[in-house]
Amino acid sequence: MAKQGSLSINSENIFPIIKKWLYSDHDIFIRELVSNGCDAVTKLKKLSVMGEFEEADDEKYKVEVRINPTDKTLTFIDNGIGMTEDEVDEYINQIAFSGAAAFMEQYKDKASDEQIIGHFGLGFYSAFMVADKVTIDTLSYKEGATPVHWECDGGTEFDMEDGDKAERGTTITLYLNDESYEFCNEYRCREVLNKYCSFMPVEIYFVNEEEEAKKAEEAAKKDAEEKVIDVDVKDADAKENNADTEDGDSEVTLEEEEEEEDDAPKPINQIHPLWTKHPNDCTDEEYKEFYRDVFHDYKEPLFWIHLNMDYPFNLKGILYFPKINTKYDTIEGTIKLYNNQVFIADNIKEVIPEYLLLLKGCIDCPDLPLNVSRSALQNDGFVKKISNYITKKVAEKLSGMCKTDRENYEKYWDDISPFIKFGCIRDQKFNDKMKDYIIFKNMEGKYVTLPDYLEAGKEKYENNVFYITDEVAQSQYINMFKEQEIDAIYLTHQIDTTFITHLEQRNPEVKFLRIDSELTDNFKETIDENEEKELTEKLSEKFKKATGVENLIVKVEKLKNADMPSMITVSEQTRRMSEMMEMYGMSNSSTGLGAEGETLVLNMNNDLVQYVLNNDESENTTTICQQLYDLARLANHPLKPEEMTAFVARSNKILAILTK
Repeated sequence: MAKQGSLSINSENIFPIIKKWLYSDHDIFIRELVSNGCDAVTKLKKLSVMGEFEEADDEKYKVEVRINPTDKTLTFIDNGIGMTEDEVDEYINQIAFSGAAAFMEQYKDKASDEQIIGHFGLGFYSAFMVADKVTIDTLSYKEGATPVHWECDGGTEFDMEDGDKAERGTTITLYLNDESYEFCNEYRCREVLNKYCSFMPVEIYFVNEEEEAKKAEEAAKKDAEEKVIDVDVKDADAKENNADTEDGDSEVTLEEEEEEEDDAPKPINQIHPLWTKHPNDCTDEEYKEFYRDVFHDYKEPLFWIHLNMDYPFNLKGILYFPKINTKYDTIEGTIKLYNNQVFIADNIKEVIPEYLLLLKGCIDCPDLPLNVSRSALQNDGFVKKISNYITKKVAEKLSGMCKTDRENYEKYWDDISPFIKFGCIRDQKFNDKMKDYIIFKNMEGKYVTLPDYLEAGKEKYENNVFYITDEVAQSQYINMFKEQEIDAIYLTHQIDTTFITHLEQRNPEVKFLRIDSELTDNFKETIDENEEKELTEKLSEKFKKATGVENLIVKVEKLKNADMPSMITVSEQTRRMSEMMEMYGMSNSSTGLGAEGETLVLNMNNDLVQYVLNNDESENTTTICQQLYDLARLANHPLKPEEMTAFVARSNKILAILTK
């Protein structure tokens, strides 16, 4: 059967193209060759179901990946369908002729749940990205088939002849090139297998041939040592303890079996990942264990969504809402995309909407229109349908929880709100589904919707929404609001600045105001305009002179709370513009008190302000002005280092005066 020939391709430059351009990651060849092995097994199982292959009772299908660091080889072995000479000629020698595609076409009318992974017929040739030479030894399942040996050194020439393989299946051996020795390192190879093959549908075993040889040698040595031990048991004792001996033998046998089971090789993959099961068949503990195993995150997820769809496309998966410690964790998740349980990539934005990338999960869609290297999606309207379906299911889960499990919805809100708000900003459809389920925590610690908040305060602050961004820095203002029984909501996350603008755009009649932005009539008494003008001019001059801030804006009010001498209010529009400039790294020259939009409010009902007003000649007037100025600033924002030093020194001076 010896045969020589040329591979049927149109260009002799096909291998450089495969090596450099077909696959973005060179480690992907392991995925391709293991996938081929899984396909070979799946085909044979399909034939068995259809009665065209008689499966042995103890048949154990598997794919082996073997490394030999000394020989610099990597071997892939499966006990699947195998190939005849004609099939090798057709599927290997003709590049890009997919055996999987041909098989599915032949048996497309035969019912089976088994999925064939391959489509394009190029996966095998990914081996030449890392190998100088590749050999195939294969034996078909067909009765009387002749084994075939094939080899190629990466050019367009191959050698094919009768082989000596005695067992059904295919063995592919890669003789690694100088740049690819890393793949015969056990840790590197395991890493790639775990990355791409953790959920492939056939058991995969990893073998280090050198370690295997050492273990075999040690086991042989141990057996030899045990054989030289001569146990002499007398007949009388044996008869007397016959029953005990039988029980003992049974116990030893059971222990030995358990030891053998522990020592038996274990597959590196799960052939039935949790997403392949029906949601009703999965327990909470299974979901949590799967989350820990896949994402190595030992903080329990808040909750999850199990996707299970068969029509109009096949999609299964699990999306987890992780618990985020915003102080230390980056708000970035990982959604792994699979095709027939074969890993494709993380966070493919064409399938997973951008805002869903805050989640963690696995999605398996056999219908994905992948490109020839199975590493990216082809541009297809079908992909948009998948994305819309995922968005719809997430929104249904969240809205359903808010309706039927409000207690847990509120408990999880602080963790899930960044994701929901981001989704509403980025996706109009998601916003339409979720807008009625956005909740806010108020000053009483209760969660309310925007309509609830506006309805409760319509007599005191109609269509105004007051919000808190920093409970500590804004505590003075919070106390004022509580005294007047005016409510405010907490918006403390970084995304809230953008989300406020989003809400105002969709609710034009509603205005959001930070709690320190302005004083409404609820907080002050009426003051005569002429009196206000006169007092403002007088106090402005005093405070500008004392503080040295020439552009200081002063406003005189009669606050209902007489204990508060001074405070800062900041124009909402000006502050938002300043925050936006900082966000985009733009310089903002209008910083510090006295800048446009910032006002020093002085309370005429306070004794200290009255003292400043009526004691022009007192040596303490300047000190009090400076102290009131800094106290107002501290309640609004931190002082600069030199300003804080001056404030502390002045405070000590005031304490010293009190002791005299």
